[in-house]
Amino acid sequence: MPYPGRMPRDTLTTERIVRTAIELLDAEGLEGLNMRSLGERLGSAATAVYWHVKSKDNLVKLAGDEVWNEIELPDLDAVDWRTAATTMAHSLYDMIIRHPWLVMAMGTHVMYGPGKSRHDDHGLAIYEKAGFVGADADRAMATVFIFVLGITLGESAAVTLTRRLRREGGDAEEQMKEMMAQASEIAMRFPRLHARIEAVQDAGYGEAPDKSLEFGLQVIFDGLEAQLAAR
Repeated sequence: MPYPGRMPRDTLTTERIVRTAIELLDAEGLEGLNMRSLGERLGSAATAVYWHVKSKDNLVKLAGDEVWNEIELPDLDAVDWRTAATTMAHSLYDMIIRHPWLVMAMGTHVMYGPGKSRHDDHGLAIYEKAGFVGADADRAMATVFIFVLGITLGESAAVTLTRRLRREGGDAEEQMKEMMAQASEIAMRFPRLHARIEAVQDAGYGEAPDKSLEFGLQVIFDGLEAQLAAR
C-alpha cells in the first residue's frame, strides 16, 4: 500500500526521476543530492526511487549523461567546420554553466551514455570535415573540449563555494567580498597581477576575463587550420 500522499512506485519513471534529480543538483549541488530529498520532490518513498535507479552513484551518471542532450548539434551540410565547432563549444559552455555540478561529477564518476556519445560523435564528424583523420580528429576535439571545460571551472567553483558559505550560515556575498579583498591585498606584492585585479575589480570570483571563450576558440581553430595547411 503506498504512503499517504505519495506516488506509488509503478507510477514513477526513470526519466522523471532523472529530470527531478537534475533540478535538485542544479539547486543544491552534488552534496545536496540524496534519495530522501529526491523522494520528497517526487512525492514518493526513497525505496521506490532506488528501485528505478539502483544507487545514488548510478543516478548521478544518468543525470550527468542526460544534460549532454542539451548541446546543439549544428548541421554540417549547412555550415563550415569552424562555425559548427564554435556553435558546439558555446553550447557546451552554456550547458556546464547551467549545471555546474557536472564538473565535480566528472571528477568522481565515469561519465558515459547515449547523451555524451551523441555529443562526441558529432564532434568527431566536425573535425573529420575539417580534414583531420583518425587519432588527429580525437586530438582536435579533445583540445577544444579541455579548453571549454577549463574556462568553466572558475564559475563552477564560485557556485559551489557560494552554496557552501550559505549552508554554513552568514552572508555568503559579504564573505566572498572579504576573500576577494584579501586576495587583492596579497596581489599588491605582484605588480602585473595587481594591475589586472584592479582593472577587473567588479568581476566575480573565478570569472575569466571578458571574451576569453571567443579569444581562446579563435586561437585554437587558427592553430588547427595551420596544422592542416602544413600537411
